[in-house]
Amino acid sequence: MSDRDSMARKCADTLWGQDRASQSMGMVLEAVRDGVARLSLKVGPHMVNGHGICHGGIIFSLADSAFAFACNSQNRVSLGGSCSIEFLRPVQLGDELIATARVLHQGNRSGICDVTVTAQEQTVVAHFRGRFRRLDAAIVTEDAA
Repeated sequence: MSDRDSMARKCADTLWGQDRASQSMGMVLEAVRDGVARLSLKVGPHMVNGHGICHGGIIFSLADSAFAFACNSQNRVSLGGSCSIEFLRPVQLGDELIATARVLHQGNRSGICDVTVTAQEQTVVAHFRGRFRRLDAAIVTEDAA
């Protein structure tokens, strides 16, 4: 594992320990490395809407969490500034969703990250794009690094 990937893991572990929203929804942090994160979520009965399909807000939340872990992977506090999502296919009860986030552009103060959400068998169900702002603050202090 590279030093950058090791730092990404430390940042993810620190953030995950405080991320009650993602944990309470049942998300699992599958993998993280420099500029990349993958989270999963199994769609439960409490996540479907009146049409019997997964509520779009659930899919958005999964993508948003993957976005957060990817853009915070370089030990600089990064906050979402704007984002959008395109829902491509309906998601069913019991589907296992995977959100894979990749930072496309990482400037000194801002960046862009794309997230692809798939269901089983790699079927793409949504595409999310987020823009983020970087602050001059570390996630992991040198004492903890």
